[in-house]
Parts: sequence; structure tokens; C-alpha cells
Amino acid sequence: MKLAPTVKLNNGYEMPVLGLGTYELKKSKCENAVRYALETGYRHIDTAYLYRNEALIGKVLSEEILAGKIKRDQVFLVTKLWDIYHEPFRVLEACRMQLRLLNVQYIDLYLMHSPVSVHYLSDEDLMPHRNEELWTNNVDYLDTYRAMEKLVEMGLVRSLGVSNFNLTQLQRLIDNCHIKPVALQIECHIELIQWPLLKFCEKENIVVTAYSPLGRPKSSKPLPDYYTDYQILEISKKYAKSPAQIVIRYLVDIGLIPIPKAAQTNHLYENLQIFDFTLSVSERQQLEKWNKGLRIWKFEKAKYHQYYPY
Repeated sequence: MKLAPTVKLNNGYEMPVLGLGTYELKKSKCENAVRYALETGYRHIDTAYLYRNEALIGKVLSEEILAGKIKRDQVFLVTKLWDIYHEPFRVLEACRMQLRLLNVQYIDLYLMHSPVSVHYLSDEDLMPHRNEELWTNNVDYLDTYRAMEKLVEMGLVRSLGVSNFNLTQLQRLIDNCHIKPVALQIECHIELIQWPLLKFCEKENIVVTAYSPLGRPKSSKPLPDYYTDYQILEISKKYAKSPAQIVIRYLVDIGLIPIPKAAQTNHLYENLQIFDFTLSVSERQQLEKWNKGLRIWKFEKAKYHQYYPY
């Protein structure tokens, strides 16, 4: 079994440079994917309260540990604080709830899912609306993050990070936090390489996780054009890899940590088989031509919020 290499975070912990994204994985599809991933060699699982699958992931992880197939400290588990829990007094209970769902004693990396704070009505209403608009509020993400820092001090969380923050927001957070974030998770694929943000994170020793790394949000959507690009097909032929593997390898080569979502076993296996080759500088330059600033996820429901990141 070949595992993905790891990168050392700014607090000393190690994080695998490839993970399994679980957005929209539900029921048996989620259980089967996570089980196969763990047994195939994935050691980085990414979820979130928003995905509503933490309990399924916790169930599989517990079963794999009980069966002696894996140890808890061998899995880098990532989840996220959802936007309805931004009020500082809600953070601890939200984290404890997620720990119960995941059936673990600690979370390896806990991310603030976005800088936008949403009004809390209940644990089930994740997108409350008022007057047909998303019901947001004005909680400062700095206050939320300070409450998250206490989770590290309590031993409930090992590392902190944020997701969907822009450069200005990340700089403000760094300037005002006690525990520096180890990671930023953002949408990143060959049609959206956010170079200024990536270079800033490199300077600050913050790793960048790429969600939607294949540029395809739903399996029902058609494949992006670059899957049939003649240059990418030539590179695929040279290395005997699929276009998807070339795209994932490109992201790794420029220093990102991709977390492709997959449910089918052949895709899960294929996505992990990218560590036996490296793209050349000229090949990376060929893929760079696809960087058109094409954003898939815009969270337009929150576009009038003061901390809307895009």
C-alpha cells in the first residue's frame, strides 16, 4: 500500500498532500467510499458539518480502528465549523457535537468554513432565510477564531485553519490571532489558480488545500473542456495517466493539497496513483494556460454580507 507523502505544518504536525473530499457523499455511498479510501491508503479525510455525513465517517473510522486495520493517529481528519456557529459562545458546543458525530477525541484540523456569519435558528437549519434572503449577522470572524483557539488549548483540536477567505481577510486574521492558521482551504483547479493568494500563503507558511480540484462540482455536469485538450492528452499518454491524474498532479506540483471527491472505487484508486511521476516545468506551463479565473462556487446567497470573500 502506497501512502501519499506528507507536508509539515507550521505547528509541527504532518498533513498528507492528498485527501478524500466528501462533499455530497451520503448514506452507503459515503460509507463505502470512506472505507475503501482508508483501506486503499488514504490518510486524509475532509468533511464538514454542512455535508451532514460526519456520523457516517465516524462510524466507518471506528469500525476500521476496531478491526485493527488502522490507528486513529494515522488518519488526518479535517472538518469545519459551519456559519451558524460563529457567535463565540456557540463554538465549543458545535465542536463537541462534531466530535460526538465523528466519534473521535480530537480533530486534526478544524476550519472556519467561511468568514460569513449566519443567524442560528437550530442545528438542522443550516441556511436560514428571512424575507427570502439568507439570514446573516455581523459577527466578526476574528471573534469566532479566538473562540476556536480555545479548542486547541483544551486539546479538542490540534490545528486551526480557515476556508473561503480572501487575502485581505487572511492577513487581518494573521495580524490579530494568537494561534496562526496552518491551512487555507479554497476552490482551486487549473481554471482557477489564485496565484497572489498562493504566494501569500507560501510566504506565511500556510498550506493551501484545493477543493473541487477537478473543476467538476457534480458528476451530472459535463466534463470540463481541458479533459479533451490535445496537450493534456499528450501528457497523459506520455505518463500513462488519465487527464484527471495529470490535473491532480499539477496541483501537487505547484504546492497545493488537492482533496478530490470520489465515490467509485476506480476513481478513488486512480486519484491516489499520482506519486510515481512529476510534471516538467514546460508541462506545468502548458496547463497554466487554462487558468482563466473561472470560479464554480460563489456563495452568492451571502454576496451582500460585509465579509463576503469574492
